Amino acid sequence: MEPAVFTVLQEYVKKSSGLVLTEDKAYLLESRLTPLVRQYQLPDIAALSNEIKKAANRPLLKAVTDAMTTNETSFLRDGKPFDNFKKIMLPDLLQRNAATKRIRIWSSACSSGQEPYTLAMLLKEEGTKLAGWTIEILATDLSNDILEKAKKGEYSQFEVQRGLPVTMLMKYFVQKEDRWQIKPEIQQMITFRSANLLEPYVTMGKFDVIFCRNVLIYFDAPTKKDVLERMRGTGDANTYLVLGGAETVIGLTDKWKPLPNVSGTYIPGV
Repeated sequence: MEPAVFTVLQEYVKKSSGLVLTEDKAYLLESRLTPLVRQYQLPDIAALSNEIKKAANRPLLKAVTDAMTTNETSFLRDGKPFDNFKKIMLPDLLQRNAATKRIRIWSSACSSGQEPYTLAMLLKEEGTKLAGWTIEILATDLSNDILEKAKKGEYSQFEVQRGLPVTMLMKYFVQKEDRWQIKPEIQQMITFRSANLLEPYVTMGKFDVIFCRNVLIYFDAPTKKDVLERMRGTGDANTYLVLGGAETVIGLTDKWKPLPNVSGTYIPGV
């Protein structure tokens, strides 16, 4: 890939999604965008970069952003954050929000839906403890295509085998030939919405728990700081923030601080 072509693509992806691509990621650009070159009947990646510079084909621009921001996910991914949610955060919320009987959760980069569906299933497992409670899970992503997949709630055998216990699979999914469809009782707990983490969160409301896992690793330090500090504005004095294993707020902002003895979980700072 020519350096000038790489620069155009790199700058556009950074501007549209916050994703920072170094030169050693040229292979990723090529592998993700080559299908779009064929789809839009362009001769090569260089022609695609020219279309981006023109900024006239909005569907193409959106397709480039979607292609570069669709990331790997799975049910109960990494395990520990969901254990912490069930054993630490949820008992605290049940006590603290007893008067309102309301819990709001934001899965801020939900990809194909496994994270918010996992949270919904864990909440459903609580049974009568949550009788009479209003549970709201907002699941957002930048990619409209991946959101459509998430809303559908249909997964392959391979996808459900990755991390999902058989008991939960049999309890909350219905088999449709070689696919697995999540049950309506879980789907209706979640609202899916398109959202760009680089844009204002003013319409989001306030949350008790924010999951923002394995997203910040793709941003530069100023963008990480900006996202973290604006996320603080969507919480109250007791909101929990859950980041990925390779992510932290330390050295970026004092608006959040680590929850003592709980890795990857943060609470409001100053």
